[in-house]
Amino acid sequence: MSDQNKPDAFDNEPDAFDEIIAAEADRDPDLAVIEAGSRTLRTQGGPPEADVPARPEDPEVDKALREVEAQLATRWGETKLEPSVSRISALMDVLGDPQRSYPSIHITGTNGKTSTARMIEALLGAFELRTGRYTSPHVQSVTERISLDGSPISAERFIETYEDIKPYVEMVDAQQEYRLSFFEVLTGMAYAAFADAPVDVAVVEVGMGGSWDATNVIDGDVAVVTPIDLDHTDRLGETPAAIATEKSGIIKQDATVILAQQPVDAAQVLLKKAVEVDATVAREGLEFGVVARQVAVGGQVLTLRGLGGEYGEVYLPLHGPYQAHNAAVALAAVEAFFGVGSQRPEPLDIDTVRKAFAAVSSPGRLEVVRRSPTVVLDAAHNPAGARATAEAVGEAFDFSRLIGVVGASADKNVRGLLEAFEPIFAEVVVTQNSSHRAMDVDELAAIAVEVFGEERVQVEPAMPDALEAAITLAEEEGEFAGGGVLVTGSVITVGEARLLLGRG
Repeated sequence: MSDQNKPDAFDNEPDAFDEIIAAEADRDPDLAVIEAGSRTLRTQGGPPEADVPARPEDPEVDKALREVEAQLATRWGETKLEPSVSRISALMDVLGDPQRSYPSIHITGTNGKTSTARMIEALLGAFELRTGRYTSPHVQSVTERISLDGSPISAERFIETYEDIKPYVEMVDAQQEYRLSFFEVLTGMAYAAFADAPVDVAVVEVGMGGSWDATNVIDGDVAVVTPIDLDHTDRLGETPAAIATEKSGIIKQDATVILAQQPVDAAQVLLKKAVEVDATVAREGLEFGVVARQVAVGGQVLTLRGLGGEYGEVYLPLHGPYQAHNAAVALAAVEAFFGVGSQRPEPLDIDTVRKAFAAVSSPGRLEVVRRSPTVVLDAAHNPAGARATAEAVGEAFDFSRLIGVVGASADKNVRGLLEAFEPIFAEVVVTQNSSHRAMDVDELAAIAVEVFGEERVQVEPAMPDALEAAITLAEEEGEFAGGGVLVTGSVITVGEARLLLGRG
């Protein structure tokens, strides 16, 4: 990075800034994003979120965590795959099959998996069950991926878990054609940590696909399929039906399947698989769904129809119609887990359900991190997600002028992403995050100019400069006007912006 691109806050501390960049340049971007410490954009966005941990304060713990991250970084990243569960199965075998010591709810789909997982976790916790949650990717810290009782495991526990399974990982590495990947090792760590806790139930999100995903060594009592759309088409297929075929692999014998609204061809594939394994199916819009929703301060108020009846006056502190649908799916999944609609006729306790949903958070999903002007973060990274986000922004925020900050991955449908946001962005600032998967900023700018026109596109290669530029453009509306900024395009982009804005 050239001197002119360095953030102003570091003008008097070039060594400190260079040290951060040098440290990050040697790390796998899948494991971490720029950890810029106290760097903020003009004003703090607010206190750090409890469920998005910062670096450990203890230097020795931080050093040990960095050593673990460095070792994980020597393995295949999440974009390099050899579609097989043979390695993770071998690891589970030598660990004594920890994933079979607790029941599981397994989640696949294209969009909404993490938010749905968080809602399921909140509901189960409200009913006094000890939960383990495994989701990906992380927003800021790799420790976010493994949660116990609704909170990411501590850095100390993350390190201990890695050291506990490391000898077994090395044993499997020596026996297999390929070493265990980064995601496979993390999956093994999650399953081991859940067994050690122990948890009453695990909520597990697939990394990609279903059949050959590393998480698919569990037999989920409940299989959840969030909406399927086109993403990872080079690996999963080029039609919803083809993608559904791969994702249907999580549907196991005699399970209960909770299906969000799906394209017709995808639904046919999923229903056929359910018949083949004698699974019970509940479909959004038929057996459960959203009855009514009303925009409210900080979120929305829902009436949900579950498998056991209607649940009214449910406050959800998340924005957008898609989050209401995620809530309906999560509620049905938890009802199915408790046997509502089959073994027991009565619905879940309504007060407990309301309490659980009211406490849900989903960092990086239409998350407001600053006011005056309002800065919103959203991890939409494909056209379907972008369309849902654009709709939600229009509903939840009264922006008179919205500036986009977009940093996308090169392997995504970036044109489709930008086209989805074009109607709501007055201008767009294109940038590049720290990931090796990031699209070159000039290439991204060229596509943006074709979509928005040259006069609506600004190029800022460095993330801090991009945020500053977007905030400045939003402030042109005046202090009391409705200017805002939406940072989007990638989880990595959102994570870096979150840190720069003081939220971690």
